[in-house]
Amino acid sequence: MAKAMPRIGSRRNGRIGSRKSARRIPKGVIHVQTSFNNTIVTVTDVRGRVVSWSSAGTSGFKGTRRGTPFAAQTAAANAIHTVIDQGMQRAEVMIKGPGLGRDAALRAIRRSGILLTFVRDVTPMPHNGCRPPKKRRV
Repeated sequence: MAKAMPRIGSRRNGRIGSRKSARRIPKGVIHVQTSFNNTIVTVTDVRGRVVSWSSAGTSGFKGTRRGTPFAAQTAAANAIHTVIDQGMQRAEVMIKGPGLGRDAALRAIRRSGILLTFVRDVTPMPHNGCRPPKKRRV
């Protein structure tokens, strides 16, 4: 029988806890993507590398509660909490999507103490592109 080779990077080798050391990030970009079902908050550095992220689903909300403003507020607070520890003081905010959590997420970001340089709405708007889906009859 062949000898069992030890797996590199497995839990038994103890590499789970050896993450890269947290680098200092003075300025970053906060992307808030809201839909009617969920809110995703991603914090990146200026070059676009993801530093932290959170969503309403990972914050503990399931089902229809993920689309609520309170879930968006909690997701934004969770994403920003980790980058404040890494030294972020200034940020730009990009908001995308039509969801309910737009204002609530922005309110949570303002309350966190990070200085906002600007807030920009980057929701994609068609210039008469594809035909939209038919209207819902409820």
